[in-house]
Amino acid sequence: MTESASPYMSHPRILVLGVQPGTPPFRIVQIDGQVVGEARAVTDVLAAAAAFGITVHDMDDPDVVRWVGGDKFTWTVH
Repeated sequence: MTESASPYMSHPRILVLGVQPGTPPFRIVQIDGQVVGEARAVTDVLAAAAAFGITVHDMDDPDVVRWVGGDKFTWTVH
């Protein structure tokens, strides 16, 4: 398979992992491959990004944020 035929895989700086059980449930946030904290809402992800100098204009842009196990609206364990 050539590079042009392979699917594009973005490598965003921000990775938000799946929901973890807790009171309240949370998601682990990684920036540049390092765990930087827990998020309980989208605003926590934005705050973590800002702390690392990252301005997020579109939380749905896969080149900016990769959501694992749900999207920006997924904050409870299913």
